[in-house]
Amino acid sequence: MTTVFSPTQLPLALSQSAVTLLGEPSSFTAFVTNSLFVALLVLGLILWVSKKATTGMTMVPHKWQNFFELLIEFLYSKVEDIVGPKVAPRAFPLLATLFIFIVVANYFGLLPGVGTIGWGEGHGFLSLAHIEKPLLRPATADLNMTLGMALCFMVVWFYITIKEMGVWGFVTHTFGPKGGLKGVMGMVVAVVFFMVGWIELVSMAFRPASLSLRLFGNIFAGETLLHTMMTLGEKFGLGGTAQFILSVLAPLPFYFMELLVGLLQAVVFTLLCAVYIQLSTTHDEHHDEGHAHDSDAH
Repeated sequence: MTTVFSPTQLPLALSQSAVTLLGEPSSFTAFVTNSLFVALLVLGLILWVSKKATTGMTMVPHKWQNFFELLIEFLYSKVEDIVGPKVAPRAFPLLATLFIFIVVANYFGLLPGVGTIGWGEGHGFLSLAHIEKPLLRPATADLNMTLGMALCFMVVWFYITIKEMGVWGFVTHTFGPKGGLKGVMGMVVAVVFFMVGWIELVSMAFRPASLSLRLFGNIFAGETLLHTMMTLGEKFGLGGTAQFILSVLAPLPFYFMELLVGLLQAVVFTLLCAVYIQLSTTHDEHHDEGHAHDSDAH
């Protein structure tokens, strides 16, 4: 196997599992994969921009500070609109971090060289090689990364929910009857909502899987689509020069689509997380109305 460092090389079909960069798959360094390496690069890029934007802040903001403040204010207003002004200070750090990281990671995966720089077998100076061990793999095209983000969200979601509602408040919010009905109908409604509460618990347990698989599936599918377009010349049996030209031109229309998908998937992931927080921290309406009536009576 020869080392290939050219962004014009063709990767093999994107595998579902990341490639270990340090040692053998069974060694203790196997966790250092090409997707983890890209995730660290993305994290470093975000930290560098954050540092550049928040160093030497002035009343008249410089361009980096102005961009960063605009982004943070925009995201905070959107989070506040969904979860409310009371919960927003607790939920915003996580939601903003998830959104920014996912957007940057998705767009980083579209850069030339991601998936096409690594180790493979060459077949001559002008011929295309196949990358068998790519150095760079989109971080969000790795299920380990998306599942890790979803599990981190669930831990913070649970903390925010218990902090806002309390343990008993969470139980009554999940299993308690709504509507304030009395008598026989109240008992029937109570039984129905008790059963619905168990269904809701199952739904909560599946949230990490749905969040992670949705993001992973869309990004992985996009990478597979781009790979298919890059290898059309080889599939049609064209010559080396024609393969190279087609590998550059054929994926271009789909790059614009993937730019939209990258942003859309970050919005969907973050929006669902915000909605989950809002659903679990919203107080029961009739309970709030009861408090309002008591306040009016006093």
